[in-house]
Amino acid sequence: MPELLVSVNANLKGSAGIAIGNVVGSNIANILMVIGVTACIATIPAVSKGLTRDLVMMILVSVWMTIMMIMGEIDRITGLLMVVALLTYIAYQYRQTLKGEMEPEEVEEPEFSNIYAAFFFLLIGFAGVALGAEYLVRGSIIVAQVMEVPEAVIGLSIIAFGTCLPELSTCVIAAMKKHADIVLGNIVGSNVFNVLMIIGTTTAIKPIQSGTIAPQVVQFDIWIMLAVSVIFAAFILTMKRIPMFMGYVFSSLYVAYIIGLYYLYM
Repeated sequence: MPELLVSVNANLKGSAGIAIGNVVGSNIANILMVIGVTACIATIPAVSKGLTRDLVMMILVSVWMTIMMIMGEIDRITGLLMVVALLTYIAYQYRQTLKGEMEPEEVEEPEFSNIYAAFFFLLIGFAGVALGAEYLVRGSIIVAQVMEVPEAVIGLSIIAFGTCLPELSTCVIAAMKKHADIVLGNIVGSNVFNVLMIIGTTTAIKPIQSGTIAPQVVQFDIWIMLAVSVIFAAFILTMKRIPMFMGYVFSSLYVAYIIGLYYLYM
């Protein structure tokens, strides 16, 4: 939701660079920063039955995103197709769960005594996220102008980091409670949603025209996103876990990426 509101808001304001940078940067941050920090706390085992299929889906949507960046524009039809692809993917997962292929997690006791209280706080949460997204986009545009850097850089770094904080807090808490499936499902699912739902919805509302995507994103950042996704998937499928030492490696690589990002663009 934070990524979606920020990207839609930015694109409507004519800042397509922030919208694209937010998604690309968030997918990089999800793996290198979120998984990295989480793995520094505890080893993350990969035991979910449906994880291989979900990792393949993540790679496929990353390749799709890369192709779109190379083409230089994303029209409304492509955006709608991405949303349809996501809904189809979710429906397929749901059907597999009903068939018993994916065992549902035990649900904890609800924190609210009735549905009305739950909906009230849900609406408060949505309003807070929407308001935060508005000010985040406004502030980011000003920061980009003051620092004299492309808006894509702000989207790839500051905004991507900010919108990844919910994933980070969720994964850290899940790791402390030994819920490895939540950690990996959160990140893989978030990366799939970032491309299909966020880019899809954003461009369905307002297409991203040719020339609005920063050349550096196409030449550098999108390939980093794809490479990180492939390495992450390959590591899980072969090692069946993310050990603590890889957490430090991932975290260090993210710091190096951010430093290199500003060095490259400035």
